[in-house]
Amino acid sequence: MKQWKRRGLACLLLSVLVLALAGCGDAGDSEEAASNEVESVLYPVTINGSEIRVGETTVQTLLDAGFKITVSEMDANKQITQYEIDPDTDLDANSYYSGASIWVTDNVFAHVSIVTEEATKLGNGVIARMEFSLTGGQDDPALANILFNNVPVTELNREKAGEVFPDFTGDENMWFSPAEMREYEYFMSFTGEDKALAKFSAEKEYDVDWSSSDS
Repeated sequence: MKQWKRRGLACLLLSVLVLALAGCGDAGDSEEAASNEVESVLYPVTINGSEIRVGETTVQTLLDAGFKITVSEMDANKQITQYEIDPDTDLDANSYYSGASIWVTDNVFAHVSIVTEEATKLGNGVIARMEFSLTGGQDDPALANILFNNVPVTELNREKAGEVFPDFTGDENMWFSPAEMREYEYFMSFTGEDKALAKFSAEKEYDVDWSSSDS
């Protein structure tokens, strides 16, 4: 994992809640915040019949399904070498790794990030985020085998996205989960006159210490 971007997961700090005096309005504020929350839903991504659920699906599950997963490494001369991951590679506990790619065809792939809760092998790491860019393979028939929330991405234009994800927000060029959804984040962008899906991502939120250094 020489060139993987690694971040340590921040510890959750429990704070002591100070009881407010009756009538101060804190209860009302809490009720209002709760009423603004949107149900957090895990929407799966399916590739060639294999369902991938961010925050649950492991790297080994994808390897067993026949997926090619690679990492790119840049040397001192800025030459990039791509190599397939080794599931027996040791990963640190409570860590977040980005920089891997899952390949569907030679032109269609997803960038993925991997998270761990304890020191383990890469194969046991969990997919925390997936991001597909579809513009490089719009004519590739393999796109019909990629589904987002059980809808083929070839059908998921801006109008269809509004029907499938009515709780999302955005405009004619993008459609994404609201901040109130919290646990999961989804994003879609569209291009062209037909507003075809150009990019989409699915991510489970983790408490990551982004100030820690790369490995």
